[in-house]
Amino acid sequence: MTRPDSPNILAITFLYYRDLPRVEAFYRDVMGFPLVIDQGGLAKIMKICDGAHVGLVDEAHGMHKWAETRPVQLCVRVEDVDAWYAYARAQGVANLSRLFVNDTIGIRAFVFEDPEGYQIEIQQATKPGA
Repeated sequence: MTRPDSPNILAITFLYYRDLPRVEAFYRDVMGFPLVIDQGGLAKIMKICDGAHVGLVDEAHGMHKWAETRPVQLCVRVEDVDAWYAYARAQGVANLSRLFVNDTIGIRAFVFEDPEGYQIEIQQATKPGA
């Protein structure tokens, strides 16, 4: 049997939370991600950019449970990391890092945490193809 050759329609990364309304407000109001699929009290699917979405799941109803250790990072590539850094500082996001450069992979970036501790990285390419 071969893989279906129809195109993929949507990519969603699901993260699990204790306080769904609080994190939905953060991703909507601070990150600017619009709600595109509302699965009631179970999950909220937020659009990051064309084809990329984050699913915010109430851990009481999800396939996984909230955990204190989160070996997951949500990374968003932007055109102007300096503008995003200034915005993140003005919003008072938790655990905001300094801007840093990683010449090995060709990015300028910073990180911070969402309301329940997931790390978010905002990055900009510093060289073509990075």
